[in-house]
Amino acid sequence: MKIDILAIGAHPDDVELGCGATLAKEIHNGKKVGILDLTRGELGTRGTAEIRDEEASNAAKILGVQFRHNLEFSDGFLVNNAASQLEIIKIIRKYQPEIVLCNAIDDRHIDHAKASTLASDACFLSGLRKIETILDGNSQRAWRPKHVYHYIQWKNIEPDFVVDVSGFLERKLECVFAYKSQFHKKEADEPETPISSTNFRDSITYRAQDMGRLIGTEYGEGFTAERYPAVDSIFDLI
Repeated sequence: MKIDILAIGAHPDDVELGCGATLAKEIHNGKKVGILDLTRGELGTRGTAEIRDEEASNAAKILGVQFRHNLEFSDGFLVNNAASQLEIIKIIRKYQPEIVLCNAIDDRHIDHAKASTLASDACFLSGLRKIETILDGNSQRAWRPKHVYHYIQWKNIEPDFVVDVSGFLERKLECVFAYKSQFHKKEADEPETPISSTNFRDSITYRAQDMGRLIGTEYGEGFTAERYPAVDSIFDLI
């Protein structure tokens, strides 16, 4: 199965938080989307890996993606090496995405920047035909995505472009809050974390509003690009 967009996250919920509304919009427009989680988030302060597995599955169903895979790399100890790159390359070659969306290039959590570089490197290497991979007993053909973009996470990184996601924020919030173990609950018997605060919960909306403000729409999601975005016509810009 060929897809249009592969969204990669270091942890379950990274994709929903970083680009959930963009994915919801593209799925609504008929695009095929898949999610690849690199770890199970097993070092998270709240919940367990098993709970996160269930929450990630529920979030994927809400979003309507074609698939969600987890490579089960070590949370907190991601390594950008040949072994990790090859596992991602296998997924890229299997689904042949045109666009890959991945973690922020710089962020508070150390896994995010590492996952960003790891995914980007794998996208490049996936296009080299002399790198041989075999999946399910079959030799794979080289495939390089046309574009690699990085969603914005904890830090307020200046975007290279902003996607108008007006009308799709509610779907994003529904997906995000499928991770019930991670976010604010009035009665919780687990420690507070930076993302379990009411401030963070509210920030999902007000940051989308601010991105929308920058482009003159109600809501937006920002991305950084590895090369200059190109348009066929100046009228393509909204």
